[in-house]
Amino acid sequence: MQSTAKTSKSALLAKEELIAKIKDFFALQLCQQLSLVKVTAPLFVKSGTGLNDDLNGIERPVKFNLNGVNTPVEIVQSLAKWKRMRLHELDIQPDNGIVTDMRAIRADEVISPIHSFFVDQWDWEKRIGQQDRSIAYLQQTVNAIYSAVKATNEMLAGHQEQTLELPQNVHFIHSEALLAMYPHLSAKERENEITKQYGAVFIMGIGAALSNSQAHDDRAPDYDDWSTPNEDGYTGLNGDLIIWNPALNSALEISSMGIRVDAAALKKQLAIRNCEERSRLDFHSSVLNSAYPLSMGGGIGQSRLCMLLLQKKHIAEVQASVWPEGTF
Repeated sequence: MQSTAKTSKSALLAKEELIAKIKDFFALQLCQQLSLVKVTAPLFVKSGTGLNDDLNGIERPVKFNLNGVNTPVEIVQSLAKWKRMRLHELDIQPDNGIVTDMRAIRADEVISPIHSFFVDQWDWEKRIGQQDRSIAYLQQTVNAIYSAVKATNEMLAGHQEQTLELPQNVHFIHSEALLAMYPHLSAKERENEITKQYGAVFIMGIGAALSNSQAHDDRAPDYDDWSTPNEDGYTGLNGDLIIWNPALNSALEISSMGIRVDAAALKKQLAIRNCEERSRLDFHSSVLNSAYPLSMGGGIGQSRLCMLLLQKKHIAEVQASVWPEGTF
């Protein structure tokens, strides 16, 4: 019995070491691929500035007061908007960017094998030029991120008996074209079908209503540009990177990312979502006045990448958090 317990503890420690290797190696690969520098990031921001990620507009940020600070603060739900402000503050030059170890709490998250109240991701942002606001540049960046994923998977080959078989390339498809392929399936079912077929897929144009009057998935109106017509004849300059996960026999979203709104796109998207009052907030007025640089960015789930590469069936196997009774 003692030997079994010791073996179990040894396996747990070995898993923790692999998690650390994945995180360290991938972060280095990502910085090299996208010309990023790692920066420190806040756990909380002041309320009422527009800097926090509103996600789908219904999730409650965790709020509290600090001793000696008059304005309430809230724990970040992501750093999507903070990073763009930080590009400006650091005077980051075009084709360069920043990456953070983002830690967030999403108290209203619906828990599942791939969802947790605690969110850990590489939150990155890169300054771009007007000429880079295109599907071609978006796809080039996705391919660079996927190269970092493949390199990390190859690194693991020397540390565990079995490694995940990843396809050589990412398959790109717009959410409207995906709807045309599977008109009778739900959005998640369409994701499963296309990802099972190709192994790694980037679904573009997420946030705007499709021909069925529904968006493929919800997106906030104030960071990703999901409303601008693109050179492929569709709408949107953003998307999700999804990889087939054999352990769960389902598609797993690894990253949500996109080219960010310029002044025109932000104005349009705020109107579409009937939240034009946000234009008075510090962040939004800075974008509308073109005070912040053009950028693209996204988040890459750290625990999700570890789940995928280590072939774990529940995010709790690679993450320390709190779970509802009976969840895991």
